Amino acid sequence: MKLGIVGLPNVGKSTLFNAITKAGAESANYPFCTIDPNVGIVAVPDERLNVLAKMYNPKKVTPTTIEFVDIAGLVRGASRGEGLGNKFLSHIREVDAIVHVVRCFDDSNIVHVEGSVDPARDIDTINLELIFADLESIEKRIDKARKQSKSGDKKYKEELDILESIKATLEKGLPVRSMNFDPEQAEYVRQLFLLSSKPVLYCANISEDGISSVDSNPYVAKVKEIAQKENSEVIVICARIEEEIAQLDDEEKQMFLQELGLNESGLDKLIKASYKLLGLISFLTAGEQEVRAWTIVNGTKAPQAAGKIHSDFERGFIRAEIVAYDDLVKCGSYAAARDQGLVRSEGKDYVMKDGDVTLFRFNV
Repeated sequence: MKLGIVGLPNVGKSTLFNAITKAGAESANYPFCTIDPNVGIVAVPDERLNVLAKMYNPKKVTPTTIEFVDIAGLVRGASRGEGLGNKFLSHIREVDAIVHVVRCFDDSNIVHVEGSVDPARDIDTINLELIFADLESIEKRIDKARKQSKSGDKKYKEELDILESIKATLEKGLPVRSMNFDPEQAEYVRQLFLLSSKPVLYCANISEDGISSVDSNPYVAKVKEIAQKENSEVIVICARIEEEIAQLDDEEKQMFLQELGLNESGLDKLIKASYKLLGLISFLTAGEQEVRAWTIVNGTKAPQAAGKIHSDFERGFIRAEIVAYDDLVKCGSYAAARDQGLVRSEGKDYVMKDGDVTLFRFNV
């Protein structure tokens, strides 16, 4: 699963990416310093793995991961090829969801591409470029669907109706993600690969001095207001501080966070929120060899979850032996949980839950 980090030039995208991946993507005080997208794969924070590691003392512990792509800054007119527009749009097309970094601080030393800080205008700039690109795509599809609908086939008429409703929404300046579809329509729309249909997490980037006054920051309030209308989420971070935290070891990191009065880093919040945005959950496997988290889409059934480990597990699936993480920890061991009847045997129709500690039985 890939998340694209987007935003106008000089809003803190590459600084945030540096913090996420410690990959050192170039960040400089001029537009387009990130021309090709940088990619970083990071672990999803999961305290459950540490607890299971103490119980099982495994040879290795493997967290699940999520992939972030730092995409070149966009400017007004990108849909017409301005700046690095065409590259920007093609890179966004390849990601599953968008982390939209919005500048929410004033700093005369950092140039703003539009000359001033205005979150509503900045969000609008990016949203409109995605909408313009989608409109062009939809208009081509409408022309094709009109011709096909003349055959009298009901399917093409239904497709034309959906496409025209999408066009009407886009022409109002609203993204496709603001629309509601039934499951069948949603599947059709998903196959259109529209840019403005991708889920968005807004990341309000504040200054180092602004951490103690987030609630009174008018820029952050504006981002939250816009996100609420779109059914999107917002997290507030200071990318510069996150970059500093990323250089510390775990002990120093905890001390630094305590000094700032924070329970967890903004990055941890971002990664968890991104994971949730994609509709993902983790099931766990635990033993002497390895304690590991596995990523699946919420709603995945047991055989398909088994297939994440190995295709043979899915092909020869017999059953899944499952204990809820909380029950396992409460009992202190798998054997104790089994003795208390808390280890369940689940079949092919079982829908996996977050935190299921699982042993798959299979035969190939």
